[in-house]
Amino acid sequence: MSIVIQEVVSKKELKRFIQFPMELYKNNSFYVPPLIKEEMEALDNAKNPVFNHAIAKYYLAYKGKQIVGRIAAIINWKEVNDQNKKKVRFGWFDVIDDIEVTRALLEKVKNLGVENNLEYMEGPVGFSNLDKAGLLTKGFDEIPTMVTLYNAPYYESHLLQLGFEEASEWVEYKLVVPDELPEKVIRFAELIKERYHLHIKSFPNKDELRKVVDPMFKLLDKTYGHLSSYVPIPQQQIEHYKNKYINFINPDFVSCIEDQQGKMIAFAITMPSYSKALQKANGKLFPTGWWHLLQASKKNDAAAFYLIGIDPAFQGKGVTAIVFKEMFQTFNKYGVKYLETNPELAENKSIQTLWKDYNPENHKRRKSFKKEL
Repeated sequence: MSIVIQEVVSKKELKRFIQFPMELYKNNSFYVPPLIKEEMEALDNAKNPVFNHAIAKYYLAYKGKQIVGRIAAIINWKEVNDQNKKKVRFGWFDVIDDIEVTRALLEKVKNLGVENNLEYMEGPVGFSNLDKAGLLTKGFDEIPTMVTLYNAPYYESHLLQLGFEEASEWVEYKLVVPDELPEKVIRFAELIKERYHLHIKSFPNKDELRKVVDPMFKLLDKTYGHLSSYVPIPQQQIEHYKNKYINFINPDFVSCIEDQQGKMIAFAITMPSYSKALQKANGKLFPTGWWHLLQASKKNDAAAFYLIGIDPAFQGKGVTAIVFKEMFQTFNKYGVKYLETNPELAENKSIQTLWKDYNPENHKRRKSFKKEL
C-alpha cells in the first residue's frame, strides 16, 4: 500500500497528530502519554511564544485511512541566526516499523531545510533545550519521566540505515535515596555555607517560587552556555515554561542557595514522579486524571531530578553538597526512596559527578541524529 504524507492544517488533525503515539504504544506498559491539552498548546503558534522566533510544520503519514507515522519539522531562527547553526530540527517523531514511512516523513524535514538554505537536519529534538529530546537507545523496559521521550528500538535502526549519524548523547541515572546522609557530607555542607557566607532560601508557596524563576533561567544560561547544544531561552518562552510547569512543582522540592547579598548562586529542582499518574490519566485531566496527578504529588516513593544551575564562580567549591543535603532532607520528609535523573549530556561530566557517591545506575541512554541536506 502506498504511503501518503499530509500536512496538518486543522485542530482536528493536530489532535490526531498528538494522539498517534498513544495508539501506537497502547499495549506498551512503559510508554507515558502527555496531556493532550498541553501538547495542543505547545504546538499552537497562537499560544506558544516560541513561534516568535521559530516555525514548524507537522506531518502525518497514512497508509489508506490508517495513520502510520508523524513528524514535526522545525526551524529555530535564534539558533540559525544568532548561533550560526544552519539546522532544521525534527521532533514529535513516531512511526511504525516501516523504514519507507520514516524515509517519507524525513523527506519533508529535508525539504523545509533546503527551502530555507539550511545545511543539516537533527532530531529528535523540540523547539528548545527544555523540550523533550533524544531518541531512546537504552532502557526500553524503563518508564520515562514526564519530560522525556519513549520509542521502540527500531527507530535508531531506521535512522542509521537512512544515513544519519550521532549528533549528541544523553545519559540518565537512577539511585536509591539513603536513609541518612553520611555525617561527613553534612559537616562539609555546613563548612561550605560558612566559608562562602551562603544561606538557603525556602519557598512557602508557589507564588514565592514564581518570583525566582527568571533568576533561575539566567543561572541556567551561565551554567550551560558553554555547551555546544545549548540555545538561550528568550523571556517570552520563559513565561511559557513557567506557566506550563509551575503547577507540577512542590516548593519543598526546590533547593535554592543565595550569597551574602541575596543573589542566587545555585538551585536544584526535583519533583515527585508523575509518570505512572500520567499513564492512568491517559492524556486527559478529566474526569479522573487530575486526581491521579494530585495523589502522585502527595504520596510517592519516587522523584525525578529536573534542573540544576550553579554559578560558574562557585562550581567546584562544594556547593553541591549543600544542594544534596537539602534535597535528601526533603526526600526523607516525603518518604521518597528512589531518585531518577533526567537526561544529562554525556559530555557534561561535571553534572554526572554529582551522583558518584550514591551508587548510580546508568539505566537509560538517548541520542539525537543528524544528516547533511
